[in-house]
Amino acid sequence: MKTVYYTATSVDGFIATADHSLDWLLSRHSDEDGPMGYNQFITAIGAIAMGASTYQWILDNEPGEWSYTVPAWVFTHREFPEFEGRDIRLTAEPADIVHKQMAAAAPGKDLWIVGGGDLAGQFADHGLLDEIIVSIAPVTLGSGAPLLPRHLELKVTEVAPNGEFACVRYEVAR
Repeated sequence: MKTVYYTATSVDGFIATADHSLDWLLSRHSDEDGPMGYNQFITAIGAIAMGASTYQWILDNEPGEWSYTVPAWVFTHREFPEFEGRDIRLTAEPADIVHKQMAAAAPGKDLWIVGGGDLAGQFADHGLLDEIIVSIAPVTLGSGAPLLPRHLELKVTEVAPNGEFACVRYEVAR
């Protein structure tokens, strides 16, 4: 089991604009079955974690849709509507406590930190982040939500082009 931060970023290191827009990302082409593509990645995932801004983006931009079939933890102090019939757990617990819950819910499967960067950093702060897979889009944003606002030492384990993206897999150095 690995805990993986799988995301996309602009060349200058932002995962969303200052107003939480992903238009810069959603207009780009990638092959979901290609190198480091989503379809292969998601088959190994047994549980996911996301921050409140990511969850709010889904509520605002994909109303009524929830594409995940595995248990999901949403780190928040806010009240949110839930998707009926989906295993979505709103939590304010620390990352290390939730990590144990996620691992128990997904035996033998990987855990995905969907976003944002600070949430991935919270897992890293506890030594619980194993891998970062990032697709780098050919665009700069100038500001916004940072990819990962922490100092981490990483080791490149794979690099591949996929559509308009340069994809890199990093192992988090311990």
